[in-house]
Amino acid sequence: MTEELSGVPESGGIHSGQGSDCRRIFLEGNLTVNELCAGDEVRNLRTLSSFFHVQLTARENMLSVSGTCENIEKVKSFFTDLSALCKLRKSPVTQRDFDFLCGSYRSQTPCDPVKLWKNRLEVSPKKPCVMPRSGRQQLYVEMMRSCEVVFGVGPAGTGKTYLAMAMAVASFIKGDVSRIVLTRPARESGERLGFLPGSMEDKVSPYLRPLYDALYDMLPYDEAQNLILKGIIEVAPLAFMRGRTLNNAFIILDEAQNTTVDQMLMFLTRMGFGSRCIVTGDPQQSDLKENERSGLKHAIETLQDLPGIGFTFFKPADVVRHRLIETIITHYTGGSGFKEKI
Repeated sequence: MTEELSGVPESGGIHSGQGSDCRRIFLEGNLTVNELCAGDEVRNLRTLSSFFHVQLTARENMLSVSGTCENIEKVKSFFTDLSALCKLRKSPVTQRDFDFLCGSYRSQTPCDPVKLWKNRLEVSPKKPCVMPRSGRQQLYVEMMRSCEVVFGVGPAGTGKTYLAMAMAVASFIKGDVSRIVLTRPARESGERLGFLPGSMEDKVSPYLRPLYDALYDMLPYDEAQNLILKGIIEVAPLAFMRGRTLNNAFIILDEAQNTTVDQMLMFLTRMGFGSRCIVTGDPQQSDLKENERSGLKHAIETLQDLPGIGFTFFKPADVVRHRLIETIITHYTGGSGFKEKI
């Protein structure tokens, strides 16, 4: 990516401050600005103009950027990263790619596309690889590779469960584990399970649906169903874990904020030889009663400083779903999310 100085912009633009100028940035190779803007050049350039406080115009493979020198460099860095990601993946930029990179620039842990690509998870020959989409997601994947017990803590939409599921499937395909166990507490919200119609499987299925959704996103439906029928992949409510020892398994506990202290201890002691355990949850979304203490919060306070146990704390800026979700979470939580112990 090259650039040239095209003179000092006229006054009255949105740029301001010392060192303001106007530069032309040329994309390398055959890439065009429209391709890097996921085919929606007008909207995405408007988004970048507002985010970086610059004026942007484009023509084919050339960007004209007006603003402070610092903000122009940020724009150049953004398109350099987007170009690198496009070349590494050997596929067109999607709107999701564009939004995730914008999010990473808002995050306190900016991402490096090369490192993100190196940390990709191969889940199935028939499905695209899963790649971390923020700097903190990258740290989360690295931690799951290096620690036997990992806690992913933070708001909805930050990829805690999805990446844990991807790591589980990738570990199974590589032969690192012989089975996958997925569980979450079936916390009742106003209705008792016993009064719901159907078998026990029918009653608990709605609680486990998010785990099934992530699983079917990783594997072809028929393949996933076959592994479930064989018991290689097990999806069960947390109550069914009591008394078991799970050897050579990848175990995921989702929605851990709804566990009690006793349930969390029970779950963590299920791990046997050759197993890995991932615990995910958002302390801000607990369905526990006021007199019940969250097992997730207690585990954070009790285990955070122990060697061999990893913690990743996500922030609202790490949200990788719809761009409005970060704004919603920020306003609900005051922008703090759940803070790690300092």
